[in-house]
Amino acid sequence: MHIDTITPTDPAWQAQALCAQTGADFFFPEPGSSVREAKRICAMCEMRPACLEYALANDERFGVWGGLSEKERLAIRRDGKTGEPTGRECG
Repeated sequence: MHIDTITPTDPAWQAQALCAQTGADFFFPEPGSSVREAKRICAMCEMRPACLEYALANDERFGVWGGLSEKERLAIRRDGKTGEPTGRECG
């Protein structure tokens, strides 16, 4: 990979995200731990769409991003879905 092919990040949304005000433990839990609290926080966050877009564009493979777990984001990438949650994912 060439350095010029890496997508630059826009950290502006990250500073406004609710996760920036909480501990990373919620969003990067130990294997087998619940992601319920992270999803609850994401559901209230106005930056959720930007976060999910970032995670999908940058192939984030760990943690909860945009209200979705690793497995949920993988399913979106496989299916080519938009990533908009149906409501089941939050909470």
